[in-house]
Amino acid sequence: MATVNKSIEVDVPVSVAYNQWTQFESFPEFMNGVEAVRQFDDTALHFSTNVGGVKRDYNAQIIDQVPDSLVSWASVDGPRNGGSVTFEPLDAGRTRVNVEIVWEPETLAEKAGSAVGADSLRVGADLDKFKKFIEAQGHETGGWRGTISGGDVDEAGGPLV
Repeated sequence: MATVNKSIEVDVPVSVAYNQWTQFESFPEFMNGVEAVRQFDDTALHFSTNVGGVKRDYNAQIIDQVPDSLVSWASVDGPRNGGSVTFEPLDAGRTRVNVEIVWEPETLAEKAGSAVGADSLRVGADLDKFKKFIEAQGHETGGWRGTISGGDVDEAGGPLV
């Protein structure tokens, strides 16, 4: 398994950064290689990706989600991957976004790319795009404020109105 750890500071409050990240279907706007994300319910997602000409579809489950703090996931089929995103308020208008991705390179090209850090560069570039995306908007496009623990949903927070 390969592991990528990257961080970026964004000039928006923690709630704005977190709320935007929970809008999984917007990932293609700032993640290269993610063609589409479909959210079936609070924990079930379907990803369609195209990285280096290799198209893949897989399902993932949100394992843990804590408002303004954490989102973690794991694939349930297809390419093995998982990870977490944590959100740290630096002050009232700035947030550090930390991403950890653990994935299984399958093809020779993926193994070589991971060995030379291409996966880390890609995640860093995607975080740069997220920064530009959220700072240009200045607000989230939506948000979900519920809590998920071990894949179980506590609806108390629910969607933003």
